[in-house]
Amino acid sequence: MGKYHHELDYLQGALVRMQQAMMASGARAVVVLEGRDGAGKDGNIKRITEHLSPRATRVVALPKPSDREQSQWYLQRYATHLPAAGEIVIFNRSWYNRAGVEVVMGFSTPNQQAEFLNDAPQFERMLIESGITLVKLWLDIDRAEQKDRLDARRADPLKVLKVSDLDKVAQKKWDDYSAARNTMLERTDTPIAPWFCVRANSKKPARLAVIRHLLRSIAPPEIADTVEAPDDKILFRFESAAIKDGRLAP
Repeated sequence: MGKYHHELDYLQGALVRMQQAMMASGARAVVVLEGRDGAGKDGNIKRITEHLSPRATRVVALPKPSDREQSQWYLQRYATHLPAAGEIVIFNRSWYNRAGVEVVMGFSTPNQQAEFLNDAPQFERMLIESGITLVKLWLDIDRAEQKDRLDARRADPLKVLKVSDLDKVAQKKWDDYSAARNTMLERTDTPIAPWFCVRANSKKPARLAVIRHLLRSIAPPEIADTVEAPDDKILFRFESAAIKDGRLAP
């Protein structure tokens, strides 16, 4: 067994112990997983949930909203998926669609997008004040790495279900996505609900860093204290300087 698999096994065991503790205490957690197309959200979720209880673990990846949902308060349909006691909910893309793909593709109006940027920090504050632990992660890859991953995805018949129409414009609209990312991170990073960024060009180190961060953020001290902090060259607390100093892909 190689070093990666040895570390992964240990961390996945710690995740199981974390979930046992959550189920015993009634703790609730929400993980928001955002990132570039091809940044590895699915792969990270697979490793996080692989050995967890399906009854207490939910992965939420919502489709395009229905006409009825479009008439609701934007955050309403996400609120219905929040965890009950002992549960962890992972949003594979989340309410931050409104600050990312909807901005780039024009799926919502500028007024709706501005309203979201004001509402999201207040919504998250209410979640946290209700007792939910909220972890927000942005997976970042560079342009060449995204091209390689999307090309490989289209060429692999086993990955055909991962190919979307939005993949086709990810490279073409790279700069627009960068601008939307920067605005989203700067406007919705708060002391109570900070963003953490993951340099995900190398999949395996990124996965280990994400799991380490989740354990240290969600698990009780007797479990969290047994886990080393992730390498800060791979996973780091967002700050505006990261946009210009190379830590986030331009």
